[in-house]
Amino acid sequence: MTAEDTPAPIRVSAVVLKDESGRVLMVRKRGTVRFMLPGGKPEPGESAAQTAVRECYEELGLVLDPQALRPLGVYTAPAANEPGRDVQGTVFTHPFAGPGRAAAEIEELRWIGPAGWDGDDLAPLSRIILPLMPVHG
Repeated sequence: MTAEDTPAPIRVSAVVLKDESGRVLMVRKRGTVRFMLPGGKPEPGESAAQTAVRECYEELGLVLDPQALRPLGVYTAPAANEPGRDVQGTVFTHPFAGPGRAAAEIEELRWIGPAGWDGDDLAPLSRIILPLMPVHG
């Protein structure tokens, strides 16, 4: 396969949400086995931040404050649920916004602390992002 044959990365927005004890909220979509940060693909015309806010509301019922989003960076990793594709995630942090609840395509929520940040059941993008988080705060 040449560079011209390589599909463009799947663009997503993702949000790191930590609770008071420093655990990070992870989600698992229905029919999948990997946990990932909340977020998803943009709708036409949406900015990365708008996508992050919308997806967290749809997936978790959480209302994020767009002014409280802090850009963490843009990262690329193999896509967890689309073999042979990469995902390019624009990642934000946001202060604790509540426990959330599984909605839309989300099957399961999991809060994980630093000991679980390299788990085999985490999406590749999450395995890049989580070690960048401070353990406290």
